[in-house]
Amino acid sequence: MTLTLFCTDIIEQFPELSACPYPWQAIERIENLIRDAVSHLSGEYIIKDGVAIHTAARVDPAATILAPAIIAADSFVGLHSLLRGGVYVGRGSSIGPGCEVKHSLIGASTALAHFNFVGDSIIGSRVNFEAGSVTANHYNERHDKIISVMWDGKVIKTGITKFGACIGDDSKIGANAVTSPGTILSPRSIVRRLELIEQV
Repeated sequence: MTLTLFCTDIIEQFPELSACPYPWQAIERIENLIRDAVSHLSGEYIIKDGVAIHTAARVDPAATILAPAIIAADSFVGLHSLLRGGVYVGRGSSIGPGCEVKHSLIGASTALAHFNFVGDSIIGSRVNFEAGSVTANHYNERHDKIISVMWDGKVIKTGITKFGACIGDDSKIGANAVTSPGTILSPRSIVRRLELIEQV
């Protein structure tokens, strides 16, 4: 279930994650990975207070980006978007107006349309989120908040309480769809509009 099966661009950018047997183990390392990567970026990035924005990226002045964060070349962060808790936005990706991305890695050429929430997740390349779709990252309604995932017909306990999703390359998430905490989607998955994904 390694990330190399799901998110090729993320592994290229953060090769050390290929050693993680499970995607949720990468979640715990996101802030440190990004903070370390920022310290090694080239002069093509403008770096201020732990936030690195490529000179070829476009960030709306009304967006809020909190450290640590990397916004790669040719990407876009729209009006009133909030990026926090450690965020990497890959080359050519778009974070549309009113989106919130928390503690997540976003692969190249991926698009969050607008009013999306992505939390504690790893998103592959060329993934498209239609408006209003959500990757839920926490079981508010449960007494036992430890997240489990379904893989190869088996339920695996992650041991953590915050994990949204691992969504493979070239997947499509429909408008107002919700992926429940611990969702694992193989590359080229399709989630229909208004669909709720509950794997466990």
